[in-house]
Amino acid sequence: MPGCNGTVLGAIGGGVLGGFASHGNGLGIVGGALLGGLAGNAIARDMDCDDRPVVARSYRDSFNGPVGRRYDWDRGPNRGYVVTDREYFRGRRQCRDFTQVVYRHGREFDRHGTACRRRGGEWEFM
Repeated sequence: MPGCNGTVLGAIGGGVLGGFASHGNGLGIVGGALLGGLAGNAIARDMDCDDRPVVARSYRDSFNGPVGRRYDWDRGPNRGYVVTDREYFRGRRQCRDFTQVVYRHGREFDRHGTACRRRGGEWEFM
């Protein structure tokens, strides 16, 4: 899929663009890094590149919202949701396990993953 790069490059580019677009606002940087990381992460392999900005908002809300709450996304024929299953600490890092369900081309794709908060506050897929 053209335009769907690796996690690290995507997160770096997303963070830089988020910082630039938001004039250094921390939320813009974090949102950009999350979106960029999502673009290259294996967890995103079941969705189209065009779905990812919409899905990134669901991830952001899920990682920052109450554990167990479902965050839906819908982009025409493709839709799905993210739900944080549990929260815990790995050393000093806050982590959350999550479930992602994607409905695409009439099929359901379920994935499980973990994200942990970095020092700067952004979430990193593990």
